[in-house]
This record gives sequence, structure tokens and C-alpha cells, in this order.
Amino acid sequence: MQTVKMVVTGPFSAGKTEFIRTISEIDVVSTERKISSDAERVKETTTVAMDFGRITVDDDLVLYLFGTPGQKRFDFMWEILSEGMLGFIVIVDSTRPETFREARNILDTFRGYAATPYVIAANKQDFEDAWTPDDLRIALKVNRSLKVLPCVATDKEAVKSVLLELLYSILETMDLEAE
Repeated sequence: MQTVKMVVTGPFSAGKTEFIRTISEIDVVSTERKISSDAERVKETTTVAMDFGRITVDDDLVLYLFGTPGQKRFDFMWEILSEGMLGFIVIVDSTRPETFREARNILDTFRGYAATPYVIAANKQDFEDAWTPDDLRIALKVNRSLKVLPCVATDKEAVKSVLLELLYSILETMDLEAE
């Protein structure tokens, strides 16, 4: 059986935990803790180490999803979680342009850990004020060849679509390396 490790990363409150919860076939192993600071009252809890989920694609392929903490003070976990990853997803809250620069920095950091395929998930596309994937691409200053995909982290089909795009890129890379 082939296992594929994918990392789901992005800024605080972008939707990483929800993304993994929506698709995982197991109860997500989560290290969420209550937030004590009023400055971060966007939500009640935050991931402090990682989230872990699993998806069985077929008899021969299982995806392991590792979600990173989004807060800068927990970024020491990023490199640990990136070890052995075959690809990663940067989830961006499309309704919060104030987080776009941070998302770009996270993208650059993960690109430095490993030369693996990656995609950007433009989350919260169901909100009226969400930036489109094309506008997000411009704001993040990423190449046209990079996939910036629409996403709603609570919608299983949208999450599946993002994961499949990354999986296809990973499998393509593996095929090229095998030749």
C-alpha cells in the first residue's frame, strides 16, 4: 500500500482544521486549545501542534493529512510536520486580505523545506466578500502555473477537489522520478 503525506498549512483561522475534519474518514486527532487572548477572538480555539486525518483513496492508496498551527508562535512545528511530506496545501481565507502577506510567507517557508508539489486553496468562496482565486493569485504574487483553487472547507466535494489536484501533481512527480 502506498501512503502519501500531505501538509495543510496557512495563516491563523484560514480553515485548516475544518478542511481536514470535512474529509477525514477517522476522527481528527487535534491539538486545539482555548484561546486566552482577546486579540484573536476570530475563533474560540487554536491548533497548537497539529491536526491529523486520514483518507483511503482505494486499496492501494492512503492519504495522511497533517494540519499545521497557523499562529507564528507555533511555527517551530512547521519543519517537523513537513518531514516526509510529498506535497502541501496553503489554505488562505479569501475574505481576510490582511492575512495574504502571511500566507505568502508560509508558502515560501514550506517551499524551502522540500521541493514538492503544492497548491493554494482560496477558502471561504461561499462568502460574498471573498477574493476570487485569480485576484488572490495576483495578491500573493504567484506564477500563473500554480494552481489557486476555489474552496469551502466545510464542503466535502470542494475539499476533495483540492486534494485531488494536489494528489495528481504528486503522482505526476513520482512518475517522472521513476523514469
